[in-house]
Amino acid sequence: MKINIFKQVYPPFFRFFRTRRMQKFIRSFHVTGKTKILDVGGTPAIWKYSPVQPDLFLLNLSGSKQADQNIERKIIIADGRHLPFRDKSFDIAYSNSTIEHLGGYEQQILFSNEIRRAARSYYVQTPNKWFPIEPHYFTPLIHWLPRNIQKKLLRNFSIRGLLMRPSQEECEEIIDRNRLLEIGEFRALFPEAVIWRERILGLTKSLIAVKITE
Repeated sequence: MKINIFKQVYPPFFRFFRTRRMQKFIRSFHVTGKTKILDVGGTPAIWKYSPVQPDLFLLNLSGSKQADQNIERKIIIADGRHLPFRDKSFDIAYSNSTIEHLGGYEQQILFSNEIRRAARSYYVQTPNKWFPIEPHYFTPLIHWLPRNIQKKLLRNFSIRGLLMRPSQEECEEIIDRNRLLEIGEFRALFPEAVIWRERILGLTKSLIAVKITE
Protein backbone atom coordinates (compact mmCIF):
# COMPACT_ATOMS: atom_id res chain seq x y z
CA MET A 1 0.00 0.00 0.00
CA LYS A 2 1.33 3.42 -0.95
CA ILE A 3 1.54 6.05 1.76
CA ASN A 4 1.40 9.68 0.78
CA ILE A 5 4.56 11.01 2.40
CA PHE A 6 3.49 14.60 1.90
CA LYS A 7 0.25 14.10 3.82
CA GLN A 8 1.54 11.88 6.62
CA VAL A 9 5.21 12.69 7.15
CA TYR A 10 5.82 16.26 5.97
CA PRO A 11 2.94 18.38 7.37
CA PRO A 12 4.31 19.17 10.87
CA PHE A 13 7.77 19.83 9.42
CA PHE A 14 6.40 21.99 6.60
CA ARG A 15 3.99 23.86 8.83
CA PHE A 16 6.72 25.03 11.22
CA PHE A 17 9.09 26.34 8.55
CA ARG A 18 6.45 27.74 6.22
CA THR A 19 4.68 29.66 8.98
CA ARG A 20 7.94 31.21 10.15
CA ARG A 21 9.08 31.86 6.58
CA MET A 22 5.80 33.48 5.53
CA GLN A 23 5.65 35.76 8.56
CA LYS A 24 9.19 36.98 7.91
CA PHE A 25 8.37 37.56 4.24
CA ILE A 26 5.25 39.62 5.03
CA ARG A 27 7.12 41.67 7.62
CA SER A 28 10.28 42.27 5.55
CA PHE A 29 8.47 43.23 2.34
CA HIS A 30 5.80 45.31 4.15
CA VAL A 31 3.04 43.38 2.36
CA THR A 32 -0.47 44.84 2.51
CA GLY A 33 -3.79 43.93 0.96
CA LYS A 34 -2.87 46.09 -2.05
CA THR A 35 0.52 44.50 -2.74
CA LYS A 36 0.46 42.81 -6.14
CA ILE A 37 2.23 39.45 -5.82
CA LEU A 38 2.96 36.80 -8.45
CA ASP A 39 3.51 33.39 -6.85
CA VAL A 40 5.35 31.32 -9.45
CA GLY A 41 4.69 27.62 -8.93
CA GLY A 42 2.66 28.10 -5.77
CA THR A 43 -0.64 26.86 -4.42
CA PRO A 44 -3.28 28.51 -2.23
CA ALA A 45 -2.25 26.31 0.70
CA ILE A 46 0.90 28.22 1.58
CA TRP A 47 -0.96 31.54 1.75
CA LYS A 48 -3.12 30.36 4.63
CA TYR A 49 -0.01 30.99 6.75
CA SER A 50 -0.03 34.66 5.78
CA PRO A 51 -1.50 37.17 8.25
CA VAL A 52 -2.23 39.44 5.26
CA GLN A 53 -4.04 38.54 2.02
CA PRO A 54 -2.37 40.46 -0.83
CA ASP A 55 -3.52 40.96 -4.42
CA LEU A 56 -2.38 37.45 -5.30
CA PHE A 57 -1.74 35.83 -8.68
CA LEU A 58 -0.93 32.10 -8.66
CA LEU A 59 0.92 30.74 -11.69
CA ASN A 60 1.18 27.07 -12.70
CA LEU A 61 -1.82 25.48 -11.02
CA SER A 62 -2.79 23.18 -13.88
CA GLY A 63 -4.04 19.95 -12.39
CA SER A 64 -3.64 21.09 -8.80
CA LYS A 65 -6.22 19.74 -6.38
CA GLN A 66 -5.25 22.23 -3.70
CA ALA A 67 -7.79 24.96 -3.25
CA ASP A 68 -8.89 27.23 -0.47
CA GLN A 69 -12.03 29.25 -0.93
CA ASN A 70 -10.84 31.61 1.80
CA ILE A 71 -7.81 32.67 -0.25
CA GLU A 72 -8.54 35.39 -2.78
CA ARG A 73 -6.36 34.79 -5.82
CA LYS A 74 -6.21 34.82 -9.60
CA ILE A 75 -5.04 31.64 -11.32
CA ILE A 76 -2.74 31.81 -14.32
CA ILE A 77 -1.58 28.81 -16.36
CA ALA A 78 1.83 29.59 -17.83
CA ASP A 79 5.49 28.58 -17.89
CA GLY A 80 7.63 30.19 -15.21
CA ARG A 81 10.53 30.28 -17.66
CA HIS A 82 8.51 32.40 -20.10
CA LEU A 83 6.20 34.63 -18.09
CA PRO A 84 3.43 36.34 -20.11
CA PHE A 85 3.83 39.72 -18.40
CA ARG A 86 5.48 43.03 -19.15
CA ASP A 87 8.55 44.09 -17.21
CA LYS A 88 7.88 45.01 -13.57
CA SER A 89 4.19 44.08 -13.78
CA PHE A 90 4.18 43.02 -10.12
CA ASP A 91 5.33 44.48 -6.84
CA ILE A 92 6.78 41.13 -5.76
CA ALA A 93 7.57 37.83 -7.47
CA TYR A 94 7.40 35.02 -4.92
CA SER A 95 8.52 31.44 -5.41
CA ASN A 96 8.82 28.68 -2.83
CA SER A 97 10.57 25.38 -3.65
CA THR A 98 10.03 25.58 -7.41
CA ILE A 99 13.33 26.46 -9.08
CA GLU A 100 14.90 23.11 -8.12
CA HIS A 101 12.26 21.21 -10.13
CA LEU A 102 13.19 22.46 -13.61
CA GLY A 103 15.67 19.75 -14.56
CA GLY A 104 18.85 21.62 -15.47
CA TYR A 105 20.82 24.76 -14.74
CA GLU A 106 19.99 26.29 -18.12
CA GLN A 107 16.28 26.08 -17.25
CA GLN A 108 16.97 27.58 -13.84
CA ILE A 109 18.68 30.52 -15.53
CA LEU A 110 15.59 31.14 -17.67
CA PHE A 111 13.39 30.97 -14.57
CA SER A 112 15.54 33.38 -12.55
CA ASN A 113 15.73 35.87 -15.42
CA GLU A 114 11.93 35.94 -15.65
CA ILE A 115 11.51 36.39 -11.89
CA ARG A 116 13.92 39.33 -11.97
CA ARG A 117 12.22 40.86 -15.00
CA ALA A 118 8.56 40.54 -14.02
CA ALA A 119 8.64 42.21 -10.59
CA ARG A 120 10.29 45.10 -8.81
CA SER A 121 11.09 42.94 -5.80
CA TYR A 122 11.38 39.20 -5.39
CA TYR A 123 11.62 36.37 -2.90
CA VAL A 124 12.81 32.97 -4.12
CA GLN A 125 13.35 30.03 -1.76
CA THR A 126 15.04 26.72 -2.56
CA PRO A 127 16.50 23.84 -0.52
CA ASN A 128 20.26 23.96 0.00
CA LYS A 129 22.14 21.23 -1.87
CA TRP A 130 24.59 20.82 1.00
CA PHE A 131 22.01 20.23 3.72
CA PRO A 132 22.48 16.53 4.56
CA ILE A 133 18.82 15.50 4.24
CA GLU A 134 17.27 15.59 0.77
CA PRO A 135 13.84 17.20 1.29
CA HIS A 136 12.03 15.46 -1.57
CA TYR A 137 13.21 11.95 -0.66
CA PHE A 138 13.41 12.69 3.09
CA THR A 139 16.65 10.72 3.16
CA PRO A 140 20.19 11.70 4.21
CA LEU A 141 23.11 11.98 1.78
CA ILE A 142 21.48 10.31 -1.24
CA HIS A 143 21.41 13.55 -3.25
CA TRP A 144 25.21 13.87 -3.06
CA LEU A 145 25.67 10.68 -5.06
CA PRO A 146 25.93 10.57 -8.87
CA ARG A 147 22.52 10.65 -10.53
CA ASN A 148 22.83 7.17 -12.02
CA ILE A 149 23.37 5.77 -8.52
CA GLN A 150 20.49 7.82 -7.10
CA LYS A 151 18.21 6.23 -9.69
CA LYS A 152 19.18 2.77 -8.47
CA LEU A 153 18.71 3.63 -4.79
CA LEU A 154 15.63 5.85 -4.67
CA ARG A 155 12.95 3.16 -4.76
CA ASN A 156 14.34 0.83 -2.09
CA PHE A 157 16.77 2.95 -0.07
CA SER A 158 14.92 6.21 0.56
CA ILE A 159 12.02 7.01 2.85
CA ARG A 160 10.00 8.33 -0.09
CA GLY A 161 10.65 5.19 -2.10
CA LEU A 162 9.77 2.84 0.76
CA LEU A 163 6.57 4.67 1.65
CA MET A 164 5.25 5.59 -1.79
CA ARG A 165 6.73 2.74 -3.87
CA PRO A 166 7.20 4.64 -7.14
CA SER A 167 8.04 2.60 -10.21
CA GLN A 168 11.62 2.63 -11.48
CA GLU A 169 10.50 4.85 -14.34
CA GLU A 170 8.95 7.30 -11.87
CA CYS A 171 12.15 7.30 -9.81
CA GLU A 172 14.19 8.22 -12.86
CA GLU A 173 11.76 11.01 -13.76
CA ILE A 174 11.92 12.42 -10.22
CA ILE A 175 15.72 12.50 -10.20
CA ASP A 176 15.95 13.95 -13.71
CA ARG A 177 13.52 16.71 -12.72
CA ASN A 178 15.14 17.70 -9.41
CA ARG A 179 18.34 19.74 -9.29
CA LEU A 180 19.28 21.27 -5.95
CA LEU A 181 21.36 24.43 -5.93
CA GLU A 182 24.42 25.37 -3.91
CA ILE A 183 24.88 28.92 -2.69
CA GLY A 184 27.37 29.95 -5.40
CA GLU A 185 25.00 28.91 -8.17
CA PHE A 186 22.09 30.58 -6.40
CA ARG A 187 23.99 33.87 -6.07
CA ALA A 188 24.81 33.75 -9.78
CA LEU A 189 21.12 33.32 -10.62
CA PHE A 190 20.09 36.32 -8.49
CA PRO A 191 23.17 38.60 -8.48
CA GLU A 192 21.49 41.69 -7.01
CA ALA A 193 19.81 39.75 -4.19
CA VAL A 194 20.70 39.30 -0.56
CA ILE A 195 20.82 35.59 0.28
CA TRP A 196 19.08 34.60 3.50
CA ARG A 197 20.03 31.29 5.08
CA GLU A 198 17.33 29.30 6.83
CA ARG A 199 19.03 27.11 9.43
CA ILE A 200 18.22 24.06 11.48
CA LEU A 201 20.66 22.85 14.16
CA GLY A 202 23.19 25.32 12.79
CA LEU A 203 23.08 23.90 9.26
CA THR A 204 21.72 25.83 6.28
CA LYS A 205 18.53 24.03 5.25
CA SER A 206 17.26 26.52 2.67
CA LEU A 207 18.50 29.47 0.64
CA ILE A 208 16.30 32.51 -0.03
CA ALA A 209 17.14 35.17 -2.62
CA VAL A 210 15.69 38.49 -1.51
CA LYS A 211 15.50 41.77 -3.38
CA ILE A 212 13.44 44.51 -1.75
CA THR A 213 12.76 47.64 -3.78
CA GLU A 214 11.29 50.44 -1.71
